[in-house]
Amino acid sequence: MTDSGKCAFVLGIELVDGPDGSVTMCQRRYVDDILKRFAMDECKAVVSPVDMSTRLVPSDAATKVNAPFREAVGTLMHLMTATRPDIAYAVGYVSRFMENPQEEHWVAVKRIFRYLQGTKTHGICFKPGDNIDFRGYSDADWAGDLADRKSTSGYTFMLMSAPVSWGSKKQSSVSLSTSKAES
Repeated sequence: MTDSGKCAFVLGIELVDGPDGSVTMCQRRYVDDILKRFAMDECKAVVSPVDMSTRLVPSDAATKVNAPFREAVGTLMHLMTATRPDIAYAVGYVSRFMENPQEEHWVAVKRIFRYLQGTKTHGICFKPGDNIDFRGYSDADWAGDLADRKSTSGYTFMLMSAPVSWGSKKQSSVSLSTSKAES
């Protein structure tokens, strides 16, 4: 066995040592690669992955958008599950339209790419310390989907201020109250 020095990459995840002893896991190179693959490497950055004024609905139109929608969403899912919990809601939202994507759905995917353009170096940072603090957070919107009035729930579990588990899911039934939407 030989010592190859400090580990800088593990399964495509970059490990960056901070001056304070912290370690940040990010996928900057992967973000650069996907932005190039979908011709978004020159795009203007935005500050959030979702435009809150846009409400997407499923379409019965026979024509689909002429764009690699499914490939793009799958690529974003890989990024989301590894190091980017900040895009979990946005990716889950656009993935609802995989069956029949329309132009407005593709625009929403491109917005996520534009968000990634400005946040390439974001990742998960583990800081040293004696306090091993474990916390969980959850939230839900109430009847947020305009098409079927179902709610979306999300959660994050943090260990030492770094996310270790996260998710966002559309509920399978309609909630009749806000307290039921969050349970």
